[in-house]
Amino acid sequence: MDFALSDEAQAVYDMAHAFGQAEIAPHARQWEADGTIPKSLWPKLAELGFGGLYVSAQKGGSGLSRLEATLVFEALSHACPSVAAFLSIHNMCAKMIELYGNDDLQARFLPSAIAMERFFSYCLTEPGSGSDAAALKTRAERTNEGYALTGTKAFISGGGYSDAYIVMCRTGENGPRGVSAVIVEDGAPGLSFGGLEDKMGWRSQPTRQVQFDDCQIPAANLLGEEGHGFRYAMAGLDGGRLNIAACSLGAARAALSATLGYMGERKAFGQSIDQFQALQFRLADMEIALEAATVLLRQAAWKLDTGAADATKACAMAKKLVTETGSQVVDQCLQLHGGYGYLADYGIEKLVRDLRVHQILEGTNEIMRLIVARHMLATR
Repeated sequence: MDFALSDEAQAVYDMAHAFGQAEIAPHARQWEADGTIPKSLWPKLAELGFGGLYVSAQKGGSGLSRLEATLVFEALSHACPSVAAFLSIHNMCAKMIELYGNDDLQARFLPSAIAMERFFSYCLTEPGSGSDAAALKTRAERTNEGYALTGTKAFISGGGYSDAYIVMCRTGENGPRGVSAVIVEDGAPGLSFGGLEDKMGWRSQPTRQVQFDDCQIPAANLLGEEGHGFRYAMAGLDGGRLNIAACSLGAARAALSATLGYMGERKAFGQSIDQFQALQFRLADMEIALEAATVLLRQAAWKLDTGAADATKACAMAKKLVTETGSQVVDQCLQLHGGYGYLADYGIEKLVRDLRVHQILEGTNEIMRLIVARHMLATR
């Protein structure tokens, strides 16, 4: 059993980390204040192949494994987890187009998604359906030209910002079998957006409700087959959970690195505070926790890549453990900075705010426990 990264995987990590430090980290606080990310960033990431991370090379993507993709999100999150997580959403959409789109749909949307000339958002959650996603009410009625959508999506990263949206909607009966997926392009008649949400973290990601009022879309924008949308949505979640865990891991490692530097400079009672044994114990506990989280995350990614029977369980376990560990570590890093950790200048309080939502999205950590328990009971 080899726990080392391959040379290729290490090169992917190093490239993403270098880009993040040069192109994202210097601007992260300003983008948070602005409440948006300049669209000029995305083509730069696309030049590195990050617009279609796990889209196959035959379709113009990078064809990375899920393990390699987690390294990209971990590395970019050293600079800003909000930006890294936003990129993850776009990549999930690009992969869905490759997996389920017909030749016409792929030809129209996939090249511009990979080049990040067209940025995608994902619309599943609604005001009345979060964890119970199959209860969604947004309806798509058949018309002569295609579909007329009516309903509202909530908490949509990129709402009013993105160029296109993959929307889960009801075309049939209640429950998961009545759900389909369609692509709605920005500017479609009947598409509108709510006000900008004032969030705790991820503030550089513009988040709004996405509203459909008899929104007209062509039949050619159906993704895959009618009634299969919920299956498509669930299939993307295992990888999404790994990505969001990787974002927590990268941000927590950045916080711990900054804390080690700070503690070596900060003096109290005649010595630097990294010389106090009680504080050394806290540093050690954080390092141990992050190493354990790293191993579980990479094992889960390996299981997803190899099609292991318990891959979904492994991804749920990793998402739960790594996101909670990440939040605990950045909170402890803030504490070790004392009052300075509470100031925006040091960057730690932003990480505390950004990482908190990772325990909620891509399936709440309560749902992760449910997935694990159900798998245990089914295989006893």
